[in-house]
Amino acid sequence: MKDTYTYQIGKNLYINLTNRCSNRCTFCVREGKETYEGYALWLQGGEPQVKQVIAEIGDPKRYGEIVFCGFGEPTYRLEALLEICRYIHANGGKTRLNTNGHGSAIAGMDIACALKGQLDAINVSLNAPDAVAYAALCRPRIENAFEELVAFARACKREGLNCWFSVVDCIGEEAIEGCRKIAKEAGIPLRIREMIE
Repeated sequence: MKDTYTYQIGKNLYINLTNRCSNRCTFCVREGKETYEGYALWLQGGEPQVKQVIAEIGDPKRYGEIVFCGFGEPTYRLEALLEICRYIHANGGKTRLNTNGHGSAIAGMDIACALKGQLDAINVSLNAPDAVAYAALCRPRIENAFEELVAFARACKREGLNCWFSVVDCIGEEAIEGCRKIAKEAGIPLRIREMIE
């Protein structure tokens, strides 16, 4: 089966830049699955080149949004992501990043300023009300993962980026309420999304 670099769901086009991830979330759709919505998102032939992704995008205006979201954390490929964003915006498209919020930790520097003007929206997966619950649910591979994601979201807000936290509904109402408090303290909206089976 051919590697999938881009895939369409509804009016949006999704970009599968990498399979690398700093988490191993217990609820993640990639756990034990070869495909998602019929698309093979495990990259057998390596990560795509920017020109390959751009060729598959074509005219960005055909889509409601072009979303960086696949079987991995897109910010592992920050430079590629930014180059693709520049192409999309130059050709009238809109961009969104779905992220676990570890981009700055991965890069070893604050990346929020680099994202400014490149992303129209950023969805930061919170999914837990504290570091202990986050470690159990998301099984991060980096230190201080929970604190890093909250700091990243705050930095995005400080840069004027359109960002929000999201949580999956499977974590329970008590945990969701704890996440609401974190979001309120940070001044960042919270969205609850349905867990993908």
